[in-house]
Amino acid sequence: METIDALSLVADTSLQTWHGTFVVGAVAFAVATATHWLGSRVLRRVALPYPRVSVFLRSIRLPALAVLVIFALQFVLSQALDTLRFISGLRELTAVALIASITWLSLRCAAAIGETIIAAHPLDAADNLQARRIHTQARVLARTVMGLIMIVGTGAALMNFPNVRQFGTSLLASAGVAGLVAGIAARPVLANMIAGLQIALTQPIRLDDVVVIQGEWGRVEEITGTYVSLRLWDQRRMIVPLQWFIENPFANWTRSSSQIIGTVFLWLDFRMPLAPLREELTRIVTNAPEWDGRVQVLQVTDANERAMQLRVLVSSRDSGLAWDLRCRVREGLLGFVNAQYPQFLPRTRAEMSADLESSASELPGRTSRPAQPAASSTAANTEADPVTGGGERTVEASVAMQAMEKTKDSPDHAATAPAGDAVKGTRRSAG
Repeated sequence: METIDALSLVADTSLQTWHGTFVVGAVAFAVATATHWLGSRVLRRVALPYPRVSVFLRSIRLPALAVLVIFALQFVLSQALDTLRFISGLRELTAVALIASITWLSLRCAAAIGETIIAAHPLDAADNLQARRIHTQARVLARTVMGLIMIVGTGAALMNFPNVRQFGTSLLASAGVAGLVAGIAARPVLANMIAGLQIALTQPIRLDDVVVIQGEWGRVEEITGTYVSLRLWDQRRMIVPLQWFIENPFANWTRSSSQIIGTVFLWLDFRMPLAPLREELTRIVTNAPEWDGRVQVLQVTDANERAMQLRVLVSSRDSGLAWDLRCRVREGLLGFVNAQYPQFLPRTRAEMSADLESSASELPGRTSRPAQPAASSTAANTEADPVTGGGERTVEASVAMQAMEKTKDSPDHAATAPAGDAVKGTRRSAG
């Protein structure tokens, strides 16, 4: 007891000057550092069987040291004489530093707790629905808490300055107008913060969810306090504000389960037999590692004037495997049809009108249409007209044809003169 009183008397005597204050401050710094070192060694040994607790302790090691050291210096400066030069400024500075270090420690604690929870639920499991739910809640809530800690820490640090404190008091006096203006100005930030809390609690989306937004397919890669980052199929990134997910509809393919059914459409001729196709589909999906064994169906779902539409349904564990399985099934069925039934690929059918008229004329009870009379010719009746002219050339041609027919009908056709001579004689008689 006497030793403690003696040390207290020495400290009080030393704090009356700057030299003594520096000495006592150095001793306080050494004691705080030694206490932190000893405490961290003990806690690390206790947490050795628990890896996640060890990770948490490593995360807060430096902030805890800063808090202990600054707190020790603040205690020393608070015990120094008020008449020392610059003592009030140093007290305010160490107070702000202490608030900043406590804020830093709180931020690291919130982040370490979130990371510890996330590390306890890995996403590499086959059915990671529960893990993705916990990851989403831990990340969003941790970021929200960290934002609140930053706001409180900044306000507490600024309130140590008299001018800032007076400004805050004047703001409180006009809280109505100031609150309205601040609310309007900070509406996007507050809306995204509230939307983040809603997403964390209701979870319309989670980390690693597969979503379709405005025709873009992607996975939820990151959920921050203001936006969601989507990793698209071609490695692009789509940034969507948190509030958009609360106000707009979107497709979530992994909302309750990562299992999904893929669709493949084929167009084939009407005569294509379906039994061989179904057997080939069974063979393809049986040998496919992407198929989960739940669904494999082939059905005719549509038809038009050219072909029939076949729809194939196959199931997979997730959307990525479903895409690969759809491509595998489409390639396999098309290759099978090309190799075994090439004549049943889609084709265009047409019937000629001449065949239809000839078929119609052969029907019983149907009479042929009488021939239409030829239209009156407008050609002039002159010798130059080869059709209607009444000249010598037309008369000679008709007489020659009659002579040839008589020659063919006479019994002694072989002994008669050649047809050329008969024609010449006929021409002379006609002349």
